[in-house]
Amino acid sequence: MYKVIGTTKSRAFRVMWTLQEMGEPYEQIAAVPRSEEALQYNVLGKIPALVDGKDVLTDSVAIMTYLADKHGKLTAPAGTVARARQDAMTFWLIDELDAILWAAAKHSFVLPEDRRVPTVKDALKFEFERSAAHLSERLEGSFLMGDTITLPDILACHCLNWAIGAKFPRTDDKLFAYAKALRQRPAFLAASET
Repeated sequence: MYKVIGTTKSRAFRVMWTLQEMGEPYEQIAAVPRSEEALQYNVLGKIPALVDGKDVLTDSVAIMTYLADKHGKLTAPAGTVARARQDAMTFWLIDELDAILWAAAKHSFVLPEDRRVPTVKDALKFEFERSAAHLSERLEGSFLMGDTITLPDILACHCLNWAIGAKFPRTDDKLFAYAKALRQRPAFLAASET
């Protein structure tokens, strides 16, 4: 059984949702960043971490990709054009949504108070709005990569949810409906309850 290190209100949620979508059992250790528990699995104390037997993996997207490849679910096969397109979408989401939200979080509560630059959040919100509009234009159906849910959908929805919590501007109706539908999936709801 897998062990997921991290709280539900963190990037660990992406890993738990991925495991729920795959139907794979896991145990959650709800460690917060830099806690003694988190430091046992990552020398920097960052979450999430995934324990698979004797191996410990870090970084939410790396963990998700590992699980998808290992179980052959939520992903296009490695070495295919479909996979290259999926990876391009994943990397774009990391750069254009996740990184912006993380920068806002750092300047809200992560960095020491004397290192925060609160005014940078206005520029980050502008960037996020522009990226969300672009994502909306790319969304042609129920899912980003075609007819079934894939890792980019989990990543995108998590970022859109994070944006709501961070009080970023509301996305357009199309993107809002997309994220709402994903939040209604049984696997999302099950991961939310852990």
